[in-house]
Amino acid sequence: MYQRILVPTDGSEITGKAVDAAIRMARESGGRVFAISITEPAPFGDLTEMLPPSPRRFHEARHALADARVGAVQAAAQAAGVPCTTRTVEAVHPWEAILEFARESDCDVITMASHGRRGVSAVLLGSETQRVLTHSPIPVLVVK
Repeated sequence: MYQRILVPTDGSEITGKAVDAAIRMARESGGRVFAISITEPAPFGDLTEMLPPSPRRFHEARHALADARVGAVQAAAQAAGVPCTTRTVEAVHPWEAILEFARESDCDVITMASHGRRGVSAVLLGSETQRVLTHSPIPVLVVK
C-alpha cells in the first residue's frame, strides 16, 4: 500500500477527484499526502514593467492562487485526519516540478487528474499528466 502520495492540484473539479482519491488512499494506508500547485512564470518583458498588472503583482496573484489550491488540499486532508505537506512552485514545465517534488519527498505514487482533452486541443495543449506518466520512475494513478 502506498504511504507517501503526491497529488498535483490546479483547483479544477477533476483535480478534486484526484485529491479525494489521494486522501482516501493515505487514510486507508496510514500514509501522508503531498500537495503541489505550479504557477507559470510571468509572461512579461522589461518594457511592460509600467503596465498594469505589474509583473510583481501578477507573480503575487499567481502564487496566492497556488497557495489557496494547496491550502484546500491541506484542509481536506486535515479533516480526514491525514498529514499533508504542501508546496507551490513556479516552473516553465509543470511535469518536471511534479517529478522533482516527488523525488525530494520520497513519494511512492503520484495521483493526478486527466482532463480528458482529445483531438486538436490535446495535441496543442499537451498533457502534463501524459508527461508525468512518460517520465515518472514511480507509479502514477490517473483519475478521470
